[in-house]
Amino acid sequence: MTVFLLQGIYHACFGLSYLVALLLELGRFARPAAAWRATGLAFGIAGLAAHTFYILVHHPDPAKPSGSLLLLAWVLALFYLYGTLHYAKQAWAVFVLPVVILLVSLSYALQRSENTTEYGIPTWASGERFWGAIHGTLILLATVGVSVGFMMSVMYLIQARRLRNKVNPGQVVPLLSLEKLETMNRRAVTLAFPLLTVGLLVGTLLLRHDHSLSDNWLSPKILTTAGLWVVFLVLVYLRYGTSVPPRRLALLSIAAFVLMLIALGTAHPFATGGTQ
Repeated sequence: MTVFLLQGIYHACFGLSYLVALLLELGRFARPAAAWRATGLAFGIAGLAAHTFYILVHHPDPAKPSGSLLLLAWVLALFYLYGTLHYAKQAWAVFVLPVVILLVSLSYALQRSENTTEYGIPTWASGERFWGAIHGTLILLATVGVSVGFMMSVMYLIQARRLRNKVNPGQVVPLLSLEKLETMNRRAVTLAFPLLTVGLLVGTLLLRHDHSLSDNWLSPKILTTAGLWVVFLVLVYLRYGTSVPPRRLALLSIAAFVLMLIALGTAHPFATGGTQ
């Protein structure tokens, strides 16, 4: 109980820092002032520093839902910091930080169920541990691509609606152009699909090699991840093989993100040692 309470305090520390940074970014666009941006960046950097310290000290397990969500949140926090500095005049943090905060919150919430679940330790050889790390890294990078595609899609839909309704740009939060957003979404999908494909292939070989995990072929983790791969396959085909409107592709990217959250939120058969 004490360990879980301390973990909750750690999560609250960087989670609230991200939240304050988000509120300050919103205030910057409501009432422009240099102090808003500087203070918001300070809180964002403080949150990222605390987030990094927690990962270095506690080593969250990427095979557990809370660990994978927390690591993804950390990578996206880096993405937030880069985008905020690079696109200083755009509402970058307004769209990235809510995703980071959501992932941190889900990670904390899932720790309760994990603390009451007995996780076995896989009896892998050193070579299998290496390929297990490769599998986890590839899947993590693929989820970053899915998340980036989701955020660019949300921005795209909002910007397209503004242009369709002829909204005065000076009266709304500034966003990148439709062309830039569509390009970034396409690059995210293009990079995420091969990473997800190779990561799944490595995971499949590991799963087949460990006969004790044979009953987990139909586990929710594997089914949802395979479903995510199918959605991405359709997304890649529609993007390059047909002339589908960008709006539909944006909606499909959002659906892929939702499916990814479900996949990350389910227990990994490697973490449960085949006792799931």
